Amino acid sequence: MNIRVPLYKVHMPPADELMPALQKTLYSGQIGEGAKVSEFEKQFSQWLGVESVVACSSGTAALHLALVLAGIGQGDEEVSTAMTAEPTNMAIRHAGADIRFADINPMNGTIDAATVAPVITDRCRAIMAVDYAGIPVAIDGLRQLADSNGLVLIEDAAQALGAKWRGQAIGTQADFTIFSFQAIKHITTGDGGMLVLRNTDLLTRARKLRWFGLERGVDRSRVNAVDVGYKYNMNNISATMGLAQIPYFNTVINAHVQNGKFFDGAFRNQPHIRPAAWDQSAEPCYWVYSLLCDDREKIAARLSAAGIGWSYPHKRNDRHQIFSQYAAPLPNLDSYFESLIHLPCGWWVNEIDRQQIVEVILAR
Repeated sequence: MNIRVPLYKVHMPPADELMPALQKTLYSGQIGEGAKVSEFEKQFSQWLGVESVVACSSGTAALHLALVLAGIGQGDEEVSTAMTAEPTNMAIRHAGADIRFADINPMNGTIDAATVAPVITDRCRAIMAVDYAGIPVAIDGLRQLADSNGLVLIEDAAQALGAKWRGQAIGTQADFTIFSFQAIKHITTGDGGMLVLRNTDLLTRARKLRWFGLERGVDRSRVNAVDVGYKYNMNNISATMGLAQIPYFNTVINAHVQNGKFFDGAFRNQPHIRPAAWDQSAEPCYWVYSLLCDDREKIAARLSAAGIGWSYPHKRNDRHQIFSQYAAPLPNLDSYFESLIHLPCGWWVNEIDRQQIVEVILAR
């Protein structure tokens, strides 16, 4: 099958900008964590509008660090969602905690206060909120629920770079927020992630934890490890790629958003299909486009025949053997999962492409 419009496409800055910077880093003699990582953190925090960020080797590493910093461990439970990529819940198991799966909002695949509240127990210590496919969770209700129950609120925004809630960038409301720079995300650093800390007092400890529990810049014969640390640091090569990408953040994200809004208009009020919907306070970043279909197999076949990439969602996490012990009735997820198809709406989808996608889907 010849795919003309892929579901994902890796964004890279122009070679004449990226390659000289990479070459300089590669031959600098300093390719591990160093000044480039610090500069990437600085510029990312300025772009996002937050104070404290920690660049990591992956979004999953950043998520595990968030759990460790939150004190989540053996004997604890965390409310999460089965409507996500596997790393979200793997990180909870990395921390040693158990999972309480909440049902989803049937309009958009995210958890909210109404679905989370019924599954909170005395053992719950945190809520894991996932901005699925770039659609922000209704975080006001989750923030209130977390505060009233003494829970930590962690936002997995791996798919939501550039999304907003009430005009504020995702990453400014939860106790911990993580972003991913894995290859097929809006922006990539080859691989990598970023942890955003609401409590700036945790910054020093977070930086130690990402590098074996040790403080960088201190004589290795004098440094003292007081925590079990990890090898979760970003390196200068990835950070150099990230620095070259930052000038393109807004342009790339805006292209996703414009295509997504075009599809919203085209698919609204159509028979047998419906776009995902969200609170008016949310501004999605449309990592991929979420369309709910009465007969997605027929639509998928037509898309494939037209050379247009698509996918069904990730396997439900509660259907993996590793998570099956946490399975629970999730009726909203049952119907949402079986009707969802993802469409390409990224920066590479031009006006002709997106019009063809609409025509293929609406064909009778």
